[in-house]
Amino acid sequence: MSAISAAPPSVVVFDLGGVIADWNPRYLLSSIIAEPRALDWFLANVCNTEFFLALDLAKDSREAAKPHMARFPDHAHHLATYVERFAETVRGEIAPMSELMRRLHKAGVPMHGLTNWAADTFAATRPRLPVLELMGHITVSGEEGLVKPDPRIFALVCQRGGFAPKDGVFVDDSLKNVEGARAFGLRAIHHRTPDETIAELREMGLPA
Repeated sequence: MSAISAAPPSVVVFDLGGVIADWNPRYLLSSIIAEPRALDWFLANVCNTEFFLALDLAKDSREAAKPHMARFPDHAHHLATYVERFAETVRGEIAPMSELMRRLHKAGVPMHGLTNWAADTFAATRPRLPVLELMGHITVSGEEGLVKPDPRIFALVCQRGGFAPKDGVFVDDSLKNVEGARAFGLRAIHHRTPDETIAELREMGLPA
């Protein structure tokens, strides 16, 4: 059944980094690694998916970073800088998405958050993202020891939100996570731009 002919979702679950929060490691790292090719190499080989995964599973980012720092001693200072100055990787809310959340809230649509984010840096960043107060629950990977697209973390969101997977739509900028959500039974939108996501939500029948 297509999204157009299906009943509208009754709940929206948002990823945070890159969807609601304007997070990008380059915001910080470009200020300490000025040469673009060197920065690209660093992000591909050192401060990479494996490093971010270790942080996403962590309650304590400093402790989680230590094994990676030991593997790359020549770059340990940059990895430490990433953790210590994490706040500089987030520039606040993405305005069109926070406005979307306010419209959904005004229309009475329940919203929840599901993010791969270290527990400590999320707690430190949350006050800078006041729109998150419109969410009923926010499930944080670092608090749970589970990361998307593990089906157990999708189950946790549905349990906490009190809704069946078929009644929810999940918005994430990672295609892997979107595919995992769909396999779990949620509808899902691969977020690329606010305009595209808003259009897809409207197509599903939501007051976006």
